[in-house]
Amino acid sequence: MATVLRSSAMATPPNSPTPQFATADYAGSGETCKSCSQPIAGTYFRVNGSLACEHCTTQLKNQLPKDSHSAFVRAVVFGIGGAIIGLIGYAAFGLITGIRIGYISLAVGWLVGKAMHKGSNGVGGRRYQVVAALLTYAAVSMAAVPIYISQMAKNKPAPSAQVQTTPSTPGAPNSQSATDPNAASGNTSPAAAPKPKMNFFMAIGVLALIGLASPFLELADPFHGIIGLVILFVGIRFAWQQTGAPKIDIVGPFQSKPPTLAPSP
Repeated sequence: MATVLRSSAMATPPNSPTPQFATADYAGSGETCKSCSQPIAGTYFRVNGSLACEHCTTQLKNQLPKDSHSAFVRAVVFGIGGAIIGLIGYAAFGLITGIRIGYISLAVGWLVGKAMHKGSNGVGGRRYQVVAALLTYAAVSMAAVPIYISQMAKNKPAPSAQVQTTPSTPGAPNSQSATDPNAASGNTSPAAAPKPKMNFFMAIGVLALIGLASPFLELADPFHGIIGLVILFVGIRFAWQQTGAPKIDIVGPFQSKPPTLAPSP
């Protein structure tokens, strides 16, 4: 009875003679293996619809990258590194040129996906795709924080100088008391209460929230905001595709039959 094996893999280890199966062949007389081109005798399989001998099928199964906890951790670490590089590149471009162009989101998504694919040695799957999408969004959105801080620093008004005059002789009333009736009568208004200062961690949290929401805050300008979101989601799709796991369908085993000879007249 034929069995079906479905394996997930992105790529096989480099410098290894991996069986290749591109187009489907169909059974007939004198079948050959799509990988080694040798005649099929005895047991054979179908790999993605192509005929394969037992030896090449076994070799392919052994070379498929295996998913594991360590592979996932390496992929996440590499993905974080790619996201940080993408964030720095995105922010640096905006700070140097003064132009915020959403097309860099595509490069960030490609970089994150490529880094995770490299870290996992070709293993992919749904959890890899989810992490790649989140890292891409975080890198692109958080790049707005250093740009925002730079703009705030440039637009900050210079502090105004305050000059305080002192009376020329001891006991003489100053100019403020001479002109201010409240001061002369001793009715002074209470000083304004100082504003509470924000601690470091609270400031970091507020900046992080602003950064994560920045792609949607851009919708204040609907035209450019919608275009930026579309480009961002395309970049996320790049990362999603690179960390996916295409299916390799191995169906079999089957038993080949020797060709029947027509009876001679």
